[in-house]
Amino acid sequence: MAAGRLIGRGDKIAADQAAVDAMRIVLDTVSMAGVVVIGEGEKDEAPMLFNGEEIGNGQGPEVDVAVDPLEGTRLTALGMPNAIATVAVSERGTMFFPGAAFYMDKIACGPESADVIDIEAPARENVRRVAKARGVSPSEISVVVLDRERHEGLIAELREVGAKVMLITDGDVAPSIAAAQPGTGVDLLMGVGGTPEGVLAAAALKCVGGTIQGKLWPRNDEERQALVNDGFDLDRVLTTDDLVGSGHVFFAATGVTTGALLRGVRYTREGATTDSIVMRSRSGTVRRIEATHGFQKLEEISNLALR
Repeated sequence: MAAGRLIGRGDKIAADQAAVDAMRIVLDTVSMAGVVVIGEGEKDEAPMLFNGEEIGNGQGPEVDVAVDPLEGTRLTALGMPNAIATVAVSERGTMFFPGAAFYMDKIACGPESADVIDIEAPARENVRRVAKARGVSPSEISVVVLDRERHEGLIAELREVGAKVMLITDGDVAPSIAAAQPGTGVDLLMGVGGTPEGVLAAAALKCVGGTIQGKLWPRNDEERQALVNDGFDLDRVLTTDDLVGSGHVFFAATGVTTGALLRGVRYTREGATTDSIVMRSRSGTVRRIEATHGFQKLEEISNLALR
């Protein structure tokens, strides 16, 4: 809700800061001894929710925490679809820490196709496999890809096999989840995106039975060498279980701008309505929550300016 006030204002930094401030306040009320594994950056780069920061009230279970207070800062600034606020929690020591690996090649899908995808197979072959698993032709498969120059070959290959390519400008956590949810119009996510977003997507897919595979994608020789020096195997295919190794995972996301997965924040004179999805891996429960919020009471308990 804090970030939603900055939709369409053209200031992605202010929108991100508003989201970080609000999430930090709320997380400190949660009964947990949390450590941020996937956060806003290293301690000297991020004043709050930095990697290694302790969050929660210090009581309750010891957990790893992955956060993206505003996935889609540019989407929010430009008033575009699919910006979300998201957080995931798992048992301590079970989340993949990407180190200097900012990017990874990914493929994600829903439960009906989980056993047939292979990130090392050609894109056209994955489309054919998913189509067969779903009982449709390749022309009925919709694939979300980040609109980047590096994906020109991937996009051409997908179109050659007949798949419908849905290009997005930013934010691949929501499409990864959408690929595992019925009625979203998304069957696959493919291509290179952020490694932290891959961990968040894995947490969500652990809950709904979908899958994600990834391979670290260094941007240059310097980054490649740094990863090798840190002990990362750049040829390794990272599975959902590699990215989040716990069977006890919680994931939550709230829409900031309306997209395929969630509706955005809708404001009223005295408050707002939000659309969220909350998942639990152990039970497989997925809850869709439409909540109404009164700003007067929220401001009294949080010290946030929401109006």
